[in-house]
Amino acid sequence: MADHEPTVATNAFSCQIRQQGLRSPPLDIPESNERMIDVHRPRAVPADLVAEHRIVDCIIRLFVATDSRDWAGVRACLADVVRFDMTSLAGGEPADLPAEQIVAAWTTGLAPIEHVHHQAGNFRVTVRGGEADAFCYGIALHYRRTASGRNTRTFVGSYDFTLVNGRDHAWRISAFRFNLKFIEGNQQLEQDG
Repeated sequence: MADHEPTVATNAFSCQIRQQGLRSPPLDIPESNERMIDVHRPRAVPADLVAEHRIVDCIIRLFVATDSRDWAGVRACLADVVRFDMTSLAGGEPADLPAEQIVAAWTTGLAPIEHVHHQAGNFRVTVRGGEADAFCYGIALHYRRTASGRNTRTFVGSYDFTLVNGRDHAWRISAFRFNLKFIEGNQQLEQDG
C-alpha cells in the first residue's frame, strides 16, 4: 500500500498542474495490479450485501419501534410465530410464541417504564437463501423516576436472531434469543415508589 501512496499524491499534483495550464513533467508511476474505480458509476451490489443491510435494518427497526412504543412497528418486524428465548434473563424455557403475544407482553411489561433506549452494534449476519442468522451486542436502558432516586436499570448482553424472507420480500424475525451478560442499576424499578 505504501508503494502506491506517492502515486496518488503525484497524480493529484499532476492534476493541479494541468488545471493551471502548465505541463507536468513525465511521471514515474509504478506498475500495479490494482484497477481504478470509476466513482461516478456505481458498481452492482451483491445480493447478500443487500440482504444483510435489510436484515440489520429489521433488527434496528425492532429496537427503535420498541423504544418509541410503536407496537405495530414491532409486529411488522416479527414473523407470525417466533422462537422466543429470554431464559438468560427470566429463566424458564424457550417457547414458540405468536408475534401478537410478544407485542402484548412488551406493551404491558414496559408500561411502567418512562423511557426505554436500546443500542445495538457489532452485527454479524449469515445469509442462506431465504433464511439468515444474525448476532449483535445490545444494551437496553430503562428509566423511571423513583422515590429512591435510583431511576435507571441497564441490561447488557447480546442477541441471536433467525430471520426469514417472506413472499413480500421483507425480512422478519422468526427466532429471538437474548444472552444476558449483566444487569446494573435498580432491579426493582417498576416497584420502587
